[in-house]
Amino acid sequence: MAPVIQEFQARQESSDLTIVNTAQHRQLVDEVFSLYGIVPSVDLNIMEDNQTLGLIFSKTSEAIDRVLQEHRPDILLIQGDTSTVFVAALMAFYHKIDVGHVEAGLRTSDMYNPFPEEINRRMTSELTTLHFAPTQRAKRNLLREGHRETTIFVTGNPVIDALLKAVQIQFECQNELLNSINDGCQKLVLITAQRRENHGKPLADICQAILELSELHENVVFVYPVHPNPNVKRPVEEVLSARERVFLVDPLDYMTFVHLMKKSYLILTDSGGVQEEAPTIGKPVLVLRETTERPEAVEVGAARIVGTERRRIVREVTSLLKNGEEYEKMVVSENPFGDGKASRRIADIVLARYAAAGD
Repeated sequence: MAPVIQEFQARQESSDLTIVNTAQHRQLVDEVFSLYGIVPSVDLNIMEDNQTLGLIFSKTSEAIDRVLQEHRPDILLIQGDTSTVFVAALMAFYHKIDVGHVEAGLRTSDMYNPFPEEINRRMTSELTTLHFAPTQRAKRNLLREGHRETTIFVTGNPVIDALLKAVQIQFECQNELLNSINDGCQKLVLITAQRRENHGKPLADICQAILELSELHENVVFVYPVHPNPNVKRPVEEVLSARERVFLVDPLDYMTFVHLMKKSYLILTDSGGVQEEAPTIGKPVLVLRETTERPEAVEVGAARIVGTERRRIVREVTSLLKNGEEYEKMVVSENPFGDGKASRRIADIVLARYAAAGD
């Protein structure tokens, strides 16, 4: 959302902007705000360790309800964590405030994959005034659900705007461990796996696959930024700590993570955002999920869905490590999720609509 915020800040003569930070992920969002020079108008500070979905709902709804009562905006723009997004949209509906959903229309048609994102997104769409869809497929999803075409705008995703800006910044990684690995003689495989639907056996199987891969490929290092949630941290450390060429690191700030993506050979992930970012920097992605709400990456050849079964993960990673021709097929030249101008389009649409309405 940072590029969208900056776009409105650049047009201060046309808009009165209030930035609300739920701080559900305190460290990560503070780093991004610092990077982009953004100072939130309101900081709700709702974060608690290992908080449940119910707790997120109750704390966020109460806090955002107060914010909307005080500020009464013409429109509430939302993007990001889908639990927060849905709660914010519901509170806006209660106050009869318009909602602009950035990154609208992502679907798998499987209510439990991704969990709880699929249902959160569907319910948010029912409360949305302006749908900012990243792709034509996302627009078709919304049309199929009965949303009016005049409310849907294909803008691209500002996630790509942010990434394109980030890769242009001169950056020196301060993490000594990360600087010490992959001197060019080894291939680096980057891993992110933390999603709720992968807790338990799926994550255990992912870890066993990484362990097997590290034993099979002596010229490969594996870097895994591990989420502090004990449902992730405990099983990962039990299988992979102190393993040769497997580096478990604390969650990384945005710029360090971008640096690591650029440095990697390929990426294993259950993250949605990484599926969008990796094609921009030409990195193949193996998706550690059974479904994806971003099938465009699969369609252009930049990603493959490999699930969480150990043998399949080992087979697919090994194939890309050994088969250069197959690897090159996954290095795409065009990102289907945006061209870096999504934020500008979103601001244009919002300001034109509310200026025309006399707001």
